[in-house]
Amino acid sequence: MKKRILNIFNMVLMSGVLLLVTSKCVELDEAPLDFTGPDNFYQSSGQIEAAFASAMDRLYDPWSAYSYTYYNFWNDDQYKDGDLVIGDNHASDIWAAHYQSIADINPAIQALNDDKLGTSVEQSLKDELMAQAKFIRAWNYFSLVRLWGDVPLITESTNVVTGEITRAPTTEVYAQIEQDLLFAIASLPEAWPAENKGRPAKAAAKTLLAKVYITMATAPLNDASYYVKARDMAADVLDDGTYHLVTDIDEVFALSNAYGPEIMWSFNAAEDDESTPPQIYLPGTMADGWGDTGADKTWTDTFPEQPRKHSYLLLEDWDGQSYTEGDAFWWGGAAIGKFLMDTRENMERYRSVQNYPLIRYADALLLFAEAENMVNNGPNQAAVDAANQTIDRANGYVDNPAYPKLTTSMTKEEFDAAVIQERNLELCFEYDRWYDLIRKRILCEKTRAEWQQNCDDNDYLFPLPLSDLRLNPLLTQNPGYAASVGD
Repeated sequence: MKKRILNIFNMVLMSGVLLLVTSKCVELDEAPLDFTGPDNFYQSSGQIEAAFASAMDRLYDPWSAYSYTYYNFWNDDQYKDGDLVIGDNHASDIWAAHYQSIADINPAIQALNDDKLGTSVEQSLKDELMAQAKFIRAWNYFSLVRLWGDVPLITESTNVVTGEITRAPTTEVYAQIEQDLLFAIASLPEAWPAENKGRPAKAAAKTLLAKVYITMATAPLNDASYYVKARDMAADVLDDGTYHLVTDIDEVFALSNAYGPEIMWSFNAAEDDESTPPQIYLPGTMADGWGDTGADKTWTDTFPEQPRKHSYLLLEDWDGQSYTEGDAFWWGGAAIGKFLMDTRENMERYRSVQNYPLIRYADALLLFAEAENMVNNGPNQAAVDAANQTIDRANGYVDNPAYPKLTTSMTKEEFDAAVIQERNLELCFEYDRWYDLIRKRILCEKTRAEWQQNCDDNDYLFPLPLSDLRLNPLLTQNPGYAASVGD
């Protein structure tokens, strides 16, 4: 889905006015002959899709939002610098990005509900457009509800001003997410043609809904009945066969595999719409790298020795200097190798067109394994086989005593912990670890020993932005954070 568009609603198209000067005073009633705004926009499928592009651009644009927002998640145990001191305005930038994205999507949904496209567009295309819109909205709200709990739930039918917006209960937000994704699953295609690569297809929506269900089964809702739904939804993806693992661990994030067979949906970059320069990931001796972000030293050191470690992490620079030597990796840990798959020439030119993956087939496998284990009160062969697909690839398809495959002899608790650890390694730095830590309530256990004193239950939710609290007295702050400046 192409991200870069002009902001339609900042463009006013007016006809020129020809003023005829005569010897008499002429009263002119000047009225614009043409004006483009929300009420007369969305008259074509292309205009609907323009809203999608804008919504994605809110979330992934160089130096902003998820293109440069690792610091909002660095309090997990993977990133360097995370000390679990979470400020009162932490993550306000992605809060804003999500609601801006939703504000772009909701009018498009409303226009489709009002049938502004009319009879010129077939219903199947209208449903496909609606499915894309609801998928994007669901992803936004899923991020919001996990990070902030009860959040304002603004839909296409909501017509409110700031002073009337309140926080909707978490259960209500999840109900909207589920409803949106079920529609998306019913109406999205199995696959998109090459000219529309990058758009979410049916399997992406199913995998996202499986993750929604497994999150509802864990904290804070802890409704174990959702494990069955998570298992069944993930099983549909596995049984479908549209996606599969990339065989070679070194090729998972190759540019040639950006749109499959494993990666289902991403934030997309392109030659005319690049990502944030790769210097944020590169150590000092590589292309003038800044090392803005990287892997925590303890996490790097404890990553099991296997081919995956050497693929997903950058353990030495172009001169062969290890992260354990010299000062190139000045923070002491590895660099994040999975986002450095562009060419050296491009990296030296301060540019990258690498996508940022959000939904992968590996995730579907591990969601299935986790849910199947919980449903059956212990691992069966299906759960073991699913988890071992990613483990086997990580080990280069050989037995590895340092990181053995899982077995049916494990207890439910042992298998569950092993799957969460496999998610830790396989999905590292893909914005998944923080969510696993908070839904499993293991943040304080997994954080580095020196930061455990900074951890308490309040850290499982982020603070609402102070600016929103000032503007809207109906919003309340999450526990443990200031409700206003000076508190």
